[in-house]
Amino acid sequence: MASMAVSLITMQPRNTLASSRVSGLKLGSGLKLGSFMKQGRSSLSFTMRPMPARLQISCAAKKETLDKVCEVVRKQLAVEDDKPITGESTFLDLGADSLDTVEIVMGLEEEFGITVEEDNAQSITTVQDAADLIEDLCSKKSA
Repeated sequence: MASMAVSLITMQPRNTLASSRVSGLKLGSGLKLGSFMKQGRSSLSFTMRPMPARLQISCAAKKETLDKVCEVVRKQLAVEDDKPITGESTFLDLGADSLDTVEIVMGLEEEFGITVEEDNAQSITTVQDAADLIEDLCSKKSA
């Protein structure tokens, strides 16, 4: 979804100094530029305020699927039981290299009886990404 930006720019002469102001500019990172003022040549100030997300869509996989993915990842990477693996865990943070990632995908294909296309496999960076992709592929397979 593209973020929309709205800006208001006003220029007002003030004695011999030029003054400009920009306000209401929404940045893509969810921050709003509250004000940006330039008065004369020596002073420059601006304020950033966080903007609440208005709409967020999440395609979270079932807990059972996520748990199975965590088990496969733990087994493939030989992660110790005391180290937590969650949906937000990235393969990189868990110590996986590209070969490990390929082996994880192969383990997931075997565990769930699915086939993951190479394009889809390359887009997997977190455990949650893998679980969401598996849910999608399983639902397409059963349809």
